[in-house]
Amino acid sequence: MFRLAHLSDIHLGPLPAVAYRDLISKRITGYINWRRNRAANLHEGVIDAIVADLKAAIPDHVIVSGDLMNLALDGEVELSRLWLEALGLPQDVSVVPGNHDAYVPGALDRACRSWGPWMHGDGEKEPARIGHFPFMRVRGGIAIIGVSSARATGPFMASGFFGDGQAKRLGAMLDSARDNGHCRVVAIHHPPVRGAAAAHKRLLGIGRFQKVIERHGAELVLHGHTHLPTRYDIDGEDGSVPVVGVAAAGQALGGRKPAAQYNILEIGGEPGNWRISLTRRGLNGNGLEIGTMEQTVLTS
Repeated sequence: MFRLAHLSDIHLGPLPAVAYRDLISKRITGYINWRRNRAANLHEGVIDAIVADLKAAIPDHVIVSGDLMNLALDGEVELSRLWLEALGLPQDVSVVPGNHDAYVPGALDRACRSWGPWMHGDGEKEPARIGHFPFMRVRGGIAIIGVSSARATGPFMASGFFGDGQAKRLGAMLDSARDNGHCRVVAIHHPPVRGAAAAHKRLLGIGRFQKVIERHGAELVLHGHTHLPTRYDIDGEDGSVPVVGVAAAGQALGGRKPAAQYNILEIGGEPGNWRISLTRRGLNGNGLEIGTMEQTVLTS
C-alpha cells in the first residue's frame, strides 16, 4: 500500500516587509485583500499543526498543489523554499505552482528556480520551468505527474491555463506510465472541471485537459485553488477518473471556507485494478487539534 499525502494553498504568512514599489502592480489589490481577510484566517500556526499531523502519518510521498505564496514577493520565494526544506527532501515531495505563485510577470520564473529540486522529473537534465511542464517522478510504482496551470493575470483575475504544449507532453507521459504498469496521479493547481471555480478563477483549457485524460487515461487527479474539500469525476480511457480537491492548508477556524485539511490517499492493487481510498484530516473545531473528517473509497 502506497500512502500519498496531498496538501495545497499554503499561503505562508506573515508577509515580509512590503516596499511601495512592490505594490505598483496587481499586488496592491492582493495586499489589501491580505490585510482585510487572509491575514486573520491564514497563519503559520495552522500550517504547523497540519504538517505535524501529516508527518506523523508517515506518507511515502507528499504532493503540494500550489499557492505556497500570497503576492510572490522575493521574500516569500525564500520563505517558501525554507518551508519546503522543512516539509521533506526533494525526492519525497513534489510541488506544482499555483496562481499566487505566478502573481505578477516574472514571479513564476523565480519560484521555479527556487523550488526546482521539488519539481525535477526523473531522468530530466533540469527541473521543470515555464514551457517545460509537466514533470514525472515514479515512486513505488506510482507515477506522479506535475502539471502547471499557473500564469500571471490582471487585477481581480485568478485564472489558470492549460495549453497544447502541455497537453501533448502530458499525453505522452500518461502513455509511458501506463505501459510501465504505473498508477498515474496527476497534480494541477486549478480544478480541471467545469463549474468548480468562478469564471474569473477558472482553468482555461478544461476541455483540452479532459480530452487528454479521455484519450490516455489516469487513475487520479489532485488539485487545490478552491480551498474546498471536493470530489468530482471526469471520463478517462477506461472509465471515470476521480478528481480530488482539498481545503487550504493554512485556513484557520471561523473563516468563510472550511478549516485547514490535508488528504491521505492510500493506493494499492495492480494495473487495471488499482484501489484508491481517501482520508481527509484537518482542524476539528477544538483549537489546533487535528482529526479525521472523512474516509471514502474512490476506486475499488
